[in-house]
Amino acid sequence: MGTKDRQRAQARAKLERQMARRAEAAKKRRQIIAGIAAVVGLAVLVTGAIFLVNFLDDDEKDTGKKESATQDCTYFDPPTAENIKDVGKPPVSGFKRTGTATVTIDTNFGPIKFEMDRALAPCTANSWEYLVGKKFFDNTICPRHSDNIIQCGNPFGTLSGGPSYVYNTENLPTGMHPSYPTGTVAMAKGQEDPSVGSQFFIVTQDWDLDPAYTVIGKVTEGLDILETLRALGNDGSMDPNPGGGAPNQEIKINTVTIEG
Repeated sequence: MGTKDRQRAQARAKLERQMARRAEAAKKRRQIIAGIAAVVGLAVLVTGAIFLVNFLDDDEKDTGKKESATQDCTYFDPPTAENIKDVGKPPVSGFKRTGTATVTIDTNFGPIKFEMDRALAPCTANSWEYLVGKKFFDNTICPRHSDNIIQCGNPFGTLSGGPSYVYNTENLPTGMHPSYPTGTVAMAKGQEDPSVGSQFFIVTQDWDLDPAYTVIGKVTEGLDILETLRALGNDGSMDPNPGGGAPNQEIKINTVTIEG
């Protein structure tokens, strides 16, 4: 083979090697791109799945609130005329059904504040705003004290009686443990429904009670006062049922106000 032939053969071999390297590099690039696309696609799918799950979870969480916020409120005549303070009945339309309000219960031990979510318990919140507007709770005492609660809200200072209407429960803490943790504000009721009126209790120590009582709010200020009230003790006059008794020191509500 002549010199020129050898040079052409070497050049051809070099070109073939270059083309082979380029082909291999192109193959690797395609594999990398395909891998990236697969990862991105998976990420999109996973992100979409998380969004869908979160979206469904939010819907489930909001369902109860939306149903409560749109339900009708009915206020009935009380089953008895004993210890009833006639204040009429709350409006059944045109009242606030959404948003939160701060309720301040000014007691002889200091102010206790709780947040009331209208959307969770619109009929109860409507009743509270109506009664507060009538100064229904002002200058009343809390007749019952136990290891877990203080019970208030009756202008006659007993566990029997209330306003000139009753209504049904709502926003029950089903499946919660404890069902009524410290700081919960809930509505007292009788054995039969409807029997919710004006009487309420504030939980001073976690209470895993039957979840049959409307939760109206959660104390945001005054937890130290709740501890003081719990430590008062009681005379045991209401044992064994409903439990507890009159507090050893009078607990008085001076005023109740609502903002928001």
